[in-house]
Amino acid sequence: MHRVKQVSRLLVFGEVAKQGSFTRAAQALGISKSAVSQQINLLEKELAVQLMSRTTRGLTLTAIGEKVLIRCQSIQQQVDSAFIDLVNAQYNPQGSFTITYPYSIESNIVIPAMQLLCSEFPGLQPELIASDTQIDLVTNNIDMAIRGGQLPDSMYRALPLAKITEIFCATPLYLQRAGITPERFSINHLTEHPWISSSWQKPNMLIHKLASQTSQVIKLNQYAKTNTLPSALNLALKHMGIVSLPDISVLPFLRTSELVHIAPHVCGPIWPLHTIHTYQSDKPLHITRFHQLLKQVFANQVLYGNHMSFEF
Repeated sequence: MHRVKQVSRLLVFGEVAKQGSFTRAAQALGISKSAVSQQINLLEKELAVQLMSRTTRGLTLTAIGEKVLIRCQSIQQQVDSAFIDLVNAQYNPQGSFTITYPYSIESNIVIPAMQLLCSEFPGLQPELIASDTQIDLVTNNIDMAIRGGQLPDSMYRALPLAKITEIFCATPLYLQRAGITPERFSINHLTEHPWISSSWQKPNMLIHKLASQTSQVIKLNQYAKTNTLPSALNLALKHMGIVSLPDISVLPFLRTSELVHIAPHVCGPIWPLHTIHTYQSDKPLHITRFHQLLKQVFANQVLYGNHMSFEF
């Protein structure tokens, strides 16, 4: 027997017992007295029991009615708790919040934005998954992802976030040994010097000439390959070659002069970034807020120098 309708009738019965009156129960429930009476009659008929006795002086519960009332009160408490959880989820998100993103934006973007989010909603429990491979959200129970490049058609919802630009870098010691200054690093030099690549990069790279607003494909001299951006960065910091990495990830090393921006007249690929999620209608508050904070942190980073986020 399907119990859904009977559950609502049990809650009506509980309200009648609580109020001691059909009239007052109807007022509390916002329905008519006749509707209350009909719900009680249907419940007693379907269960083949009498839950209360009605007299001109009021109503009294039968023995089974007293027993059922205890269950009804428990059901009502569970229903109230469920709605409290729903309200809290709207205005005070709590529980696990799992996101995945590329390594390039972890330190400068994701971590600062997550710190701000958790200060606003301390009930959240963040789980961060850094990966340069795309992880399926549904299969891995992930709430949100940050993806670079053109997105394939999917059931996921996407919001534009920012753009990142690959720029060429090397250490001052590497340049000193090579006997060349950053400004004099030409396209020919880029193709001759040992290049350290990350997993998503190929030797044949599209580069953009900033002055002429034109592009061309060059073949880089691939020297070392790594499966993560941090590995490529660490090899470059050991003076082993040049790298082409997202501007946002090398910014701290440019500030400290551990790396130098070489061939500043060109840049590598420009990647659009999106946040994606699986919610088809209204998003939870923390999803919307995290996207806003990510954009805010990106905007703050862009202010630091003209090597950030080239528009092409």
